[in-house]
Amino acid sequence: MKMISRLLVVTSYLVSLGVYANSPDFPHLQTTGYGEVTATPDMAEFTARIVETTMTAEQAKQTVDKVVTDFLAQLKDQGVDDDNVSSSNLYIAPQYHYPKSGQPELVGYQASRTVNVTVNELADLNQYLDIALSSGINQVQNVQLKVKEQAKYQEQARQAAIKDANAKAKSLASGFGKTVKGVWRIDYNVPNNQPVLMRSMAMDSRAESNTYQDSTIVIRDRVDVIYKLD
Repeated sequence: MKMISRLLVVTSYLVSLGVYANSPDFPHLQTTGYGEVTATPDMAEFTARIVETTMTAEQAKQTVDKVVTDFLAQLKDQGVDDDNVSSSNLYIAPQYHYPKSGQPELVGYQASRTVNVTVNELADLNQYLDIALSSGINQVQNVQLKVKEQAKYQEQARQAAIKDANAKAKSLASGFGKTVKGVWRIDYNVPNNQPVLMRSMAMDSRAESNTYQDSTIVIRDRVDVIYKLD
């Protein structure tokens, strides 16, 4: 027990040394800058999924494969490039009924496949969703609105975050009678700017025809900065 206690003391001491070693030994202040830019989406991605349960595995497979084949064919007829479409392999699993007593009973097989579609022109989104419905797709898991020039908007948000951090630092330093003398450390991680718009396949896509094009995306960024003070 004494040895364990000593190890704990040594470990705590080393952790403390590590914390202090990473802290500046001069007057400083830390701020977090936030920036955001509002953009109008001009493209989208969505995932279509077909799920069927039948009495036999072969019947479930044939039903799902036919729906996916029809869907892909109709997308191609609309000029959708192969590079903008990807489909998953077939997934099939037995389905059981579990009575209160006795052994589980096999009641059928469930098969499923998913298709990911990139829509380069947002105006085409509802048309492609209608095609999914008419092909027999019975689930659309999510619709992701995007902008083609993501890097440009991210840079704008980043610069806004930098300005925000600098403004806060100057204001705080001035309030305490100090002056910012420079930057000691910058911590930066790109935030996740992936907005998701959920849409039920039971909805009338025509009634929702303006929903996507009227949407906006807020692209955010942040930066943590430690400044030197006089």
